Amino acid sequence: MGKTKTKNQKKAREAASVLAEESYSTVPHTFVFQRGQIGKNVGQLVLDMRRVMEPFTARSLKVRKKNILKDFVAVAGPLGITHFSIFTKTDNCVNMRLARLPKGPTLYFRVAKYTLIKDVISSLKRHRMHDQQFTHHPLLVLNNFGIEGMHVKLMATMFQNMFPSINVHKLNLNCIKRCVLLNYDPVSQEVEFRHYSLKVVPVGMSRGVKKLMQEKFPNMSKLEDISELLMKGVNLSESEAEQDGDHNITELPQVYSGRGNMASQQSAVRLTEIGPRMTLQLVKIIEGMGEGNVLYHSTISKTEEELQEMLNRKEARLKEKAERKRKQEQNVALKKEKRDQNKKRSLEGIKRKGQQEGQVSDDEVEDPGNQEDKPPAEESEDEADYYRQAVGEEPDEDMFPGAKRKRGPGQSPKPFKKRKLSPGKGPPQDRKSFKSPDRGKKAGGQRFGDRKAGGQRFGDRKAGGQRFGDRKGVEGRNRFRKSEGGKRFGTKGGKGNRFAGQKKGETGKKYGGQKTFKGRAGMKRQKGAEGKKDFRHKKGKS
Repeated sequence: MGKTKTKNQKKAREAASVLAEESYSTVPHTFVFQRGQIGKNVGQLVLDMRRVMEPFTARSLKVRKKNILKDFVAVAGPLGITHFSIFTKTDNCVNMRLARLPKGPTLYFRVAKYTLIKDVISSLKRHRMHDQQFTHHPLLVLNNFGIEGMHVKLMATMFQNMFPSINVHKLNLNCIKRCVLLNYDPVSQEVEFRHYSLKVVPVGMSRGVKKLMQEKFPNMSKLEDISELLMKGVNLSESEAEQDGDHNITELPQVYSGRGNMASQQSAVRLTEIGPRMTLQLVKIIEGMGEGNVLYHSTISKTEEELQEMLNRKEARLKEKAERKRKQEQNVALKKEKRDQNKKRSLEGIKRKGQQEGQVSDDEVEDPGNQEDKPPAEESEDEADYYRQAVGEEPDEDMFPGAKRKRGPGQSPKPFKKRKLSPGKGPPQDRKSFKSPDRGKKAGGQRFGDRKAGGQRFGDRKAGGQRFGDRKGVEGRNRFRKSEGGKRFGTKGGKGNRFAGQKKGETGKKYGGQKTFKGRAGMKRQKGAEGKKDFRHKKGKS
């Protein structure tokens, strides 16, 4: 079971994390990305440059086609990004821009030659590169940047600010694993970019002893004695047998990682190139972030008079722009003042006209509900009067029950319109028992066929009239009976006969002499009929 952490250990770890965050926020950070179509090789160069700038860069930065430079500038502030390294490609060459956020300057370089990491490693017999080297920032070395010239000093300052600064008195040597070398050639005005892996080995001993002190033990199967390895140094490669000189031997102030690297001992510093390589040529320097005055141009040179003339033209354009803006603001103010005056005069005219006519008061001048074609509404407590004035029509009867109908002068009183009932809907009383009180009172107040009035009802027997449908009055039926020989159609004497012309004994015969068939169905019908008679009889008794 592990030991629990004490309070002092927890406090120390919290303090260390806070210090790490503070130190991380103070160092410069760089975005390395491309713009436009660059191709496969230049895309790999962008990834290799991110590898160089680790750990203070976005290694997995995703760039989309629709992203613009403003998008990167917007996210740079919250993330603490201080520099941009932008790669572009044209038909003629590859370009690289180094920009300082947020206000510039911006340096434009032309990449004359470049070599990727994979190409550099493939050319070496034995390379030395591992992931632990990229946990710390590289050491920056500048050469030949002390030459007079504004553009050279500005380049040196830009490169220095892209990497964290070091304090030689507090520096831990074990954090230095890589080195970035920038060499300026004043003749060709080109900058050579190199990236190395750093290794420290002890000196003052033979090659065989150095081999024994390494982590990988040498193969001594072909040796008879260990003295052969120490004295002769057999089976060693050319690179391992390389002699160190004064150019790379130094005394270590601290203990360095590796066997034999002790403090105050002589050790040799060896550099192994891990790539990428670039040959840069400065094209121009712009004052701002992608825009502004051109501070330096490699191909176009201008005299002091031309520069002064350019500055004067720029100042004149700025003054003209400010003058136009001032005139626009003045015109807007004049238009607004004129509009307010016109509005004030119109309101005064309306008020004066109303006072002359005596119809419009001061409070009703700005009444938005007043219409042009109609006079202003008068206050009234009667809702019906208000409705007539607002709508211009008479209100319905059920809208204002307590209000009286108002008619114009010279109009005779008109009866109210009787509401018609929709078809299928009757009054609340029963339809059969309902009798209108006015029915039959028209035409002298006598009902049609009233006896008291001396009238005769339609078909009254006593009046000598005939009822509608009386047999005696119908001659067509007698004629029909006479034509049939005095036999009625379907008489009682012809029971069971389908037609009246059949004789009594011919029951059960159909038309045409066919016999009828009485089966079980006919018997069931008779039994059913008898059952119904019995049921009715019992029901009547009960």
